[in-house]
Amino acid sequence: MIEIRQIHTSDKELYSFVENVFISSFPEEERRELSLQREYTDHHITFHNNVILDENKPVGLISYWDFDSFVYIEHLAIDGSVRNAGYGRQVIDMFTDRLHVPVVLEVELPVDEITKRRIAFYQRQGFVCWETAYKQPPYSGHGSYIPMNLMVKGNLSEKEDFETIKNKL
Repeated sequence: MIEIRQIHTSDKELYSFVENVFISSFPEEERRELSLQREYTDHHITFHNNVILDENKPVGLISYWDFDSFVYIEHLAIDGSVRNAGYGRQVIDMFTDRLHVPVVLEVELPVDEITKRRIAFYQRQGFVCWETAYKQPPYSGHGSYIPMNLMVKGNLSEKEDFETIKNKL
């Protein structure tokens, strides 16, 4: 049985696991500086950094922002040693089933087989890919905007809600 557990940097072993998966799963331009990630983990009330456990064994991470009217999944990654074992599907199902607000996430543009498969994965989980041009804001002062797509699960309208969500992110 999997569990999603919020962590803090004081959870040294689990936090180290989450940080290593974070670094290995996301390119530098798609993640914030580690010191800021640690600060948000411990002190930002709307940010939730979580370890994914299977029978108390860490297998991945999910971090999200609770913006009251919607939740934004910022990072979801399964450790490479257990990837493709169904954890991603289980986590998304568990996570979205317990929420009473829409869920938003970003995905890379469908330019190759991996990005197309990632979009298809989220579509199978009930997400809709919005077509309006979106650029992920840079995580650092020297970064640049990255073209992405927003995907949404829940009662949101691309026409009515896109600008509000884009501005919040």
